[in-house]
Amino acid sequence: MEIKKLCDEVYEEIVQIRRKIHSYPEVGIYCPKTIDLICSYLDQLNIDYRRLEDRGVIADIKGKPADKIVMLRADMDALDILEETGLDFSSEIEGKMHACGHDLHIAMLLGSAKILSEHKDEFKGTVRLLFQTGEEISSGAKYLIDNGALEGVSMGLGIHMDPLSKTGKVSSRIGPDWAGVDEFTIVVNGDSGHGAMPHKTNDATVAAASIIMNLQTMVSRKCNPLLPLVVSIGEVHSGSAYNIISGKAVLRGTCRSFDKEVYDMIPEVLEQICKNIATALGCQAEIDFKRTGKPLINDEKAFNILKQSAEKVLNDPNDFFVCDMAMIGEDFSEYANRIPCVFAHLGADGGYPLHNCHINFAEEAMKTGMALEVQFALDVLND
Repeated sequence: MEIKKLCDEVYEEIVQIRRKIHSYPEVGIYCPKTIDLICSYLDQLNIDYRRLEDRGVIADIKGKPADKIVMLRADMDALDILEETGLDFSSEIEGKMHACGHDLHIAMLLGSAKILSEHKDEFKGTVRLLFQTGEEISSGAKYLIDNGALEGVSMGLGIHMDPLSKTGKVSSRIGPDWAGVDEFTIVVNGDSGHGAMPHKTNDATVAAASIIMNLQTMVSRKCNPLLPLVVSIGEVHSGSAYNIISGKAVLRGTCRSFDKEVYDMIPEVLEQICKNIATALGCQAEIDFKRTGKPLINDEKAFNILKQSAEKVLNDPNDFFVCDMAMIGEDFSEYANRIPCVFAHLGADGGYPLHNCHINFAEEAMKTGMALEVQFALDVLND
């Protein structure tokens, strides 16, 4: 199978699919129009699939009889962002945009599906394709898993566009890659009163401010200094007038971590700090803590197969490199916590970081992505 030549041949068709998807971004767990397109294309290729309502598609390309199954995954949900790229195929949905490259992920996997389906007599086993919604809200992977997405699967690959890396470059790493993500809301309740008589009140704003500062001791005093942790407060809401002591403050934030030791300690320590400080200042703190996603850990064997696959299809073996860890979250971690998986970062010269309203991914990167998906699938099944 001349994989790079086959990717060149399917490229123009896949570009048109990508642009169509880009023009009508769908957000969240329900993406009916995108799933319609995916299923229509799979029908054309005579690939068996299960449509999970409007929440995902599980498809199998069966080669010569064998028990082994390798998984390739693409996410499909967009973001609540007003597009400002000026592209001819810009979003037609006001305030919605594919600013994370998921439109390219879908098109790439459909291109890989076409190549593999037309050459299924050249491999043994099954290539399972996962098209999932809800990655941006960390719910899509769990839903597909609950519906049998990983049954019988021995290894999996996910690819994500890297807009700050050169087109044709591919990176990954063994072990921690992207971070575990936690989301929390802290409500501080005190007693309001006149701004001229603070001694008659319990100031929720002061308590909240103290909590904000002291939460950083989770990093500096509660966490092993050799293990990364980020604690960020993104929202602070308190008070209703300049001369009224606030009786209620609401904080919202996130924690990011890689190591299981750190990940496990976060909820208890965060609650302890918030409640003790609030109590010391005459207030009470209530914490709503949500584990959004686990750390994404790449399997060593899967990484080595990916590296081997990349060396076969990249123009220069040096175009594959080991990346740094990043505090970004990805629900591909749900798959990687259950089976050996590897997550690859595909250079796409986007000009701006992920989730930016001006980002414009290089479509040429999809050739590399398809070649990598096809070669990885073959290498796993032949391993």
